Order: sequence, then structure tokens, then C-alpha cells
Amino acid sequence: MPIKLTLELATITTVVLIVIATPLAWWLANAKSKLSSIITSIVTLPLVLPPSVLGFYLLVAMGPNGPLGKLTEALGLGLLTFTFPGLVIGSVVYSMPFAIQPLQGAFEAIGRRPLEVAATLRAKPLDTFFNVVIPLARPGFVTASLLTFAHTIGEFGVVLMIGGNVPGKTQVVSTEIYSYVEAMEYSKAHWLAGGMVIFSFFVLLGLTFLNKKNQRMF
Repeated sequence: MPIKLTLELATITTVVLIVIATPLAWWLANAKSKLSSIITSIVTLPLVLPPSVLGFYLLVAMGPNGPLGKLTEALGLGLLTFTFPGLVIGSVVYSMPFAIQPLQGAFEAIGRRPLEVAATLRAKPLDTFFNVVIPLARPGFVTASLLTFAHTIGEFGVVLMIGGNVPGKTQVVSTEIYSYVEAMEYSKAHWLAGGMVIFSFFVLLGLTFLNKKNQRMF
């Protein structure tokens, strides 16, 4: 059950983040205002903040006295703390830099020339984005998806703070390993931890091959 829940969490988080990160990364790649620097700093905060700190403030925000908690209760959704939707929100915030940075880099690498050519052919901005920009930035989308998926699977501090470790509801692989260690069931912890190591290795290996392939193309 924790493995299934972990895969569901990683898949949903990846899809949500690609949808959110695509327009934001495009804006950051092309914006020249001082506001873009502030937004970039906010987006990359999860890279330097301890997961427990980020998880704590998300827990407060989603609690009964927090702004998000008050909103969800007013909408009749109840509190999101210690629920799977709460884990999704925490995962989206925590993994956001791993989606935005590869996409921003891919968009910046495209340059202005393809957009200018599309404009001379009277292509509308939306058509240009979907038919020119996105195909050219495909390696960035693949990298963002793989990193986001892998990073979400490896989460611990944030999911433990927001979701606790409720079997069948919020217990994912990382928190199950923690439970096994607490119970001194090291053999079971070894199996799960070893699986995480192998999975992470193949994700990084895939990204290495992808980067080498892209370098040969350009």
C-alpha cells in the first residue's frame, strides 16, 4: 500500500507541477523586471530550506487557524492536514524547483530566433508556443518530469510533517522506512531503502544519457 500511495503521489505531483511550472518558467525565462528575481528566489526556497521548516509552515497554513485551512473549511472541504490532498499540496511546493529550473533553462536555450521566424509567418503567440516552443523544449520537459517524480518519491520531512504516518492514508515509502527503523525491523527497511537507491540510480543514469544525447544533437 505505501508503494502504491507513493507512486500515486509522485504521478499527481508531477502532472500538477508540469501544468503550473510551464507558464511560470516561460515567464521567468523572458521577464526582465526585478519582480522575476523575487519570484525566482521564492520558487527556489525549497532547495535551501530544511524540509521540516517548510513542512511546519505548510502545516500551519493548512491548519484550522491558517489561511488555507480557513478557506478549505469555508468551502466545506474540511482540513487538508493528515490527508492525501494535503500531501499533494506539500509535494507540489517542495518539488517546484525541480520542475521550474529545467523548463526555464530549456526555454532560455531556445532563444528569440525561432519566435521571430514564427512571427514572420504570422503565427499567433499561442500557436507559436505549442507548435514551436514546446517541441524545442522537449528535453527540458523530460528532465523536469523525471526529477519531479524522483524527488517526490524520496520526500520525507515534508510529508511526515503534513501527513504524519497514517497507514493506508498518508504512509509513503520514506515514512514506512522510518517506521521500520523505529521498530528495529532493519531487514524490511533494507529492502525498501535498497529499492530507493536503485530507483534513484536509474533516474540519474537516464538523465545522464538524455543530456549526452542532447549535446550530440546541438
